[in-house]
Amino acid sequence: MATLAQVEVSDQSFWQKTMLWISVFIVFGFAQFAARGLVDYGSVPLYVHAHAVVMMAWLGLTVTQATLVARDNLALHRRLGWLGAALATVVVCFGSWVSIQIIQAHREPFFFTPPFFLALTQVGLLTFAGLIVAAIARRKETEWHRRLMVGALIMLMEPALGRTLPMPLIMPWGEWAALVVQLGVLAVVARHDRKVLGMIHPATIAAGLVITLSHCIIEALAVAPFWQALTDRVIAA
Repeated sequence: MATLAQVEVSDQSFWQKTMLWISVFIVFGFAQFAARGLVDYGSVPLYVHAHAVVMMAWLGLTVTQATLVARDNLALHRRLGWLGAALATVVVCFGSWVSIQIIQAHREPFFFTPPFFLALTQVGLLTFAGLIVAAIARRKETEWHRRLMVGALIMLMEPALGRTLPMPLIMPWGEWAALVVQLGVLAVVARHDRKVLGMIHPATIAAGLVITLSHCIIEALAVAPFWQALTDRVIAA
């Protein structure tokens, strides 16, 4: 029979590996897109490269934080946590600005309408921000904190899924296909919950509901007349 110490080590390892593999997938999604010649990253504006650097910094910090917890270095983990809060703010604000620049330059993916792309990026970033804020607010409740942070990272899978799934072939169902993959990752977390806690943790359920709601809002906004009018004003600005 496993001891409590062994269970704790296994639990910490799970969260570290989950953060790592989600981050690897996100990087892979963009790398394979370029490797297939579907985009010439040498011709994209400088601000897109800067956005990529910011996102890589976030992924690196996320994995580092999970690794520090796995190695029981909680003091450094907490100190870096405030750096993470600042970096998350940059991710949201800069990402929002970059998406608007992309729409104004008519560089959004051809299989997304401008209103859909604006909703996808803005709602996605706001959902990511909300999960991060909730995770910070519950930072002293470890089980809530780690699951909300995983939920936030799962939100960042969206652009990678847009480059991995055959979006031109599955639209207008691409957004729901991405949701299925994201909920599949959360299902792995739920399975771990049941194994370690004997139940699915409320934070896992909450993250799943929030992510699902974000997709529903994106789909609704994309066809809403007021959002289409707003997108037109953004493009004309």
